[in-house]
Amino acid sequence: MNLVEKDLEYIWHPYTQHKTAKPPIVIVKGKGALLWDENGKEYIDAIASWWVNPFGHSNKYIADQIYKQLTSLEHVLLGGFTHPPAITLAERLLSILPRNQSKVFFSDNGSTSVEVAIKAALQFFYNKNEKRTTIVAFEDAFHGDTFAAMAASGISFYTLAFQGMFIDVVRVPVPVPGKEEESYEALEKILTEHKCAAFIFEVLIQGAGGMKMYEPECLDRLIEICQKHQVLTIADEVMTGFGRTGKLFGCDYLKNQPDVLCLSKALTAGTIPMAITTFSQNVFDGFYSDDINKALFHGHTFTGNPTGCAAAMASLDLLLSEEMQNNISRIHRSHLEFQKRLQSHPRVHTIRVRGVILALEVSSQRQESYYGNLRNNLYDYFLKNGVMLRPIGNIVYILPPYIITQEQLDIVYSNIEKALEEVV
Repeated sequence: MNLVEKDLEYIWHPYTQHKTAKPPIVIVKGKGALLWDENGKEYIDAIASWWVNPFGHSNKYIADQIYKQLTSLEHVLLGGFTHPPAITLAERLLSILPRNQSKVFFSDNGSTSVEVAIKAALQFFYNKNEKRTTIVAFEDAFHGDTFAAMAASGISFYTLAFQGMFIDVVRVPVPVPGKEEESYEALEKILTEHKCAAFIFEVLIQGAGGMKMYEPECLDRLIEICQKHQVLTIADEVMTGFGRTGKLFGCDYLKNQPDVLCLSKALTAGTIPMAITTFSQNVFDGFYSDDINKALFHGHTFTGNPTGCAAAMASLDLLLSEEMQNNISRIHRSHLEFQKRLQSHPRVHTIRVRGVILALEVSSQRQESYYGNLRNNLYDYFLKNGVMLRPIGNIVYILPPYIITQEQLDIVYSNIEKALEEVV
């Protein structure tokens, strides 16, 4: 059997209906913004491999730091023990996060970072003998695939098989232009009528929900409403964190800061799975007690893995460098120029930009499903032309590694323009 045949024999892929899906492409090498398949074909990775790889594939600096850590301490449990990489990473992260963040909790991936946040929010009030069992989330949200994260997510086909099994979640409209007041009023009404523990939100941009973007002032207002009702706020920065919005964190645009932040994806630059949930001192104090039952009984085997911490610290070194900050600014400027070029295109309904993220909504005569024909045709067209893009329904988005060259970015733009003429 060749590699594709072996893959089909042994592997169950994520988000895949194997009976109808095309065989996967075998990638054997990556460098910078480029990937190569087993036949030598080159692809520009224009989505940073599901948003995790801001500094490029096979980054030597990160690899060297991982190797150095592997040869001194690859792993030790964090229950009753600690180690310098975890301590240093926590200290460094808290120095660049919003000032109200005080404690770092380690886990494995974006879903678990959200799971920890929701569990902590519910238990925070339980520890105070307050019965608050409802979570508030946006419509069309996506927060992950573990159970509490799924419950908070609003994309129905991801969760349809599990309806009736979830924690209580109520939803408010995303405050996109024209829906701001509707969103504020809905949240105020929900917090008045329900015993809510927390409001969870993707910061300024909904990822899997179609790269919907809304303004910082709107989120400030929603957080203010929650603070008035003494409801905790959870910022899901799994996608937006570490420079994606043009600032280090989407929360850096805000005046009102959340109680909890969820981080993953770019945290370790696509090398080792790791996630972090950070908490304000107020939330942590809700668990600080002589009563052992008030502890947060949550943990993972690889919690605070030293090698993952080393990867994360190397990623921070790169992110905070002048070169990488200049790259982020360059990509943003380039996106704005491309936006001007296409905003009057007859086949483009809307095009929006925040930081290094560009999202283009293709005009369509009918409602396009998430994995519908238009999406699949666009996906196939881009791959045929050596560009890795994964449209969401009729939304084509670019979220590239920060090290992508201008020439590579121009090739991505050119392929989108050609697709609008040849596919749409």
